[in-house]
Amino acid sequence: MSITIKKQGLFDTLQDEGRYGYQHLGINPGGVMDDFASKVANMLVGNEPDEAVIEMHFPASVFYFEKACVIALSGADFSAFINDKPVPLHTTIIVSASSTLEFKQYKTGARCYFAVQGGWNADYWLNSYSTDVKVKAGGFDGAALKKNQTLHCKAEQFYFQRFHHGDIIITNIQADTKHLYPAKNMVRYINGPEHNLLDNSSIQAFNSSAFTISLQSDRMGYRLNGPLLKTSVTQIISSAVTKGTIQLLPDGNLIILMAGHQTTGGYPRTAQVVASDIPSLAQMQPNTSINFTHVSVNEAEKIFIQRQQYLQDIAAACNFQLKEFLAAYDFNRS
Repeated sequence: MSITIKKQGLFDTLQDEGRYGYQHLGINPGGVMDDFASKVANMLVGNEPDEAVIEMHFPASVFYFEKACVIALSGADFSAFINDKPVPLHTTIIVSASSTLEFKQYKTGARCYFAVQGGWNADYWLNSYSTDVKVKAGGFDGAALKKNQTLHCKAEQFYFQRFHHGDIIITNIQADTKHLYPAKNMVRYINGPEHNLLDNSSIQAFNSSAFTISLQSDRMGYRLNGPLLKTSVTQIISSAVTKGTIQLLPDGNLIILMAGHQTTGGYPRTAQVVASDIPSLAQMQPNTSINFTHVSVNEAEKIFIQRQQYLQDIAAACNFQLKEFLAAYDFNRS
């Protein structure tokens, strides 16, 4: 099965959960920015949650389906249309051959995820399909999707081959995601290893002031505009960092490291965003205002367990609905 890129998007790449275990070699994990949305998209098509997906930004690519397949979109809302018919997020969709998926208008969020049943047939590098554009490895030729590029899927959807060309089925299989993300624009954190280097006024400013995501933000990190913070030391011995690490730069501004972060850093690690709030950050656009609130390590663990349980509930519901749909579907339709 193949899908052709009819129009190139802003920066669309294949990503999975990332390539962990190589940071000691200077290779960052990378992977999806919003692992909640990517998991949900996979669950809706019956994939394992960590299967690779296409991460899209607006304006996104236009896709032409050579053969029928089962897809799902999750995350940001870019007004998806298939054959000029609007299609919803967080829903299982059956697409016939000779169909076109396009995104016509930005609405909300920053990244939309596109999953196909069976997964994508792509380059596997160091135990991951994630695209690393810097070293040109993983994904589809180690680069962002390009016009006229043909993408191949791992599985053929033989049971939908009798589907009329240009038809789609928007199933009633949906994922309930309304409780997946925390309160809007509130980012919870635990203290970082160098938090004690902040002076009292900076700690107070960090917890009580609004910060704005700068235009100088990308998959590597979100630079923040806000009150300038101070520490007794502006640089430290280069130490390990991870997704969600908040570093204090020499000019007093903060940066939140995201999926494309480096493996080590020499700036004070003043805080660490709790893992469950990183997907929300991933869906925030530049100029978004955020506030920080402190939680204990025990609270962060409880939040994480709750989110994992919620994802498991979504997975179970999607699996049940998929089985019901396939059992009832008329495979002899023409």
